[in-house]
Amino acid sequence: MNLTVPCYPDFIPLDIQLKDFLHPRLSLTFDGVSEFTFAGLYLFRNRYNYRICRDVSNNEDDGGFIISGQQPSKDEVKKTFFMTPCTAPNQQTLESLFTTHDYWKNISQSVLSPVKDDLEKYGLTISEDRDNFDYLYNRSDLAELQGKKYHKKKNHVNNFLNAYPDHEQRTMTAALVPAAFEILDRWKSDSLRRNGNEGDYKAAKEALDLYDLFALKGSVFFISGKPAAYCLGESIARGKMFVVHFEKALEEYRGIYQFINQAFAASLPRFFTLINREQDLGNEGLRQAKMTYRPCDFVKKYTARKNIQ
Repeated sequence: MNLTVPCYPDFIPLDIQLKDFLHPRLSLTFDGVSEFTFAGLYLFRNRYNYRICRDVSNNEDDGGFIISGQQPSKDEVKKTFFMTPCTAPNQQTLESLFTTHDYWKNISQSVLSPVKDDLEKYGLTISEDRDNFDYLYNRSDLAELQGKKYHKKKNHVNNFLNAYPDHEQRTMTAALVPAAFEILDRWKSDSLRRNGNEGDYKAAKEALDLYDLFALKGSVFFISGKPAAYCLGESIARGKMFVVHFEKALEEYRGIYQFINQAFAASLPRFFTLINREQDLGNEGLRQAKMTYRPCDFVKKYTARKNIQ
């Protein structure tokens, strides 16, 4: 059964059967926004209550699409937002969207630039969303860790290699998914004990459950034959960038995160010049950790809100 995606203003829930509709369109987006992959949307559909419709407001045969969502909140009233991965809707559609949504989220530079002046004339306030900027790194920097700026990272990797000489990296396959599940479940237990929450466990678990469907790429790492870590991601930005969606490791192995970061980057094909390691969501500890790897750039994202009269 194939679902038909309705035109705005009619939305339907984001369903697994929409992969063939969404994946080709998302693959052609230019900027490399980490959320704008089918896996990136589908795996978090319940957290954000994603719904989708087609946007033909600019009289294009195929047009883009609009994703509607709700920001998770402990409050009874949740903020609603919409996203437009491919193109900006016209003024009439935007005015209608702002009657039912609080803000426009994850506007990429390629979507924003052609229409920025017009949007401001419509009465929208556009601002950078720093907490949602994706961190970009040169693949070669992460793979080689050359120079003084990576001296500490290199030491962590060397110490890991000396402490655990019997390590092995294997390309993720369906046969290795059970090993990744073992890592993930132990990671969840550690997260609950240390942080009191399970983080992105549900999304990470479903990514493994549906591994064959999403065709994600990754590696599983073993120490003395035992599963110790895994990485999982995919190609974005028309193949120039690789986004790491999930990176889970057992911290009983000291230096393992620095090691798998370097080893996985080194294993990626050289045509991936950039690695996208997603956003920090305003978490200061995570921001500091991402900055220590010296990002070469960011995938900037913007929000727009209707000016209050």
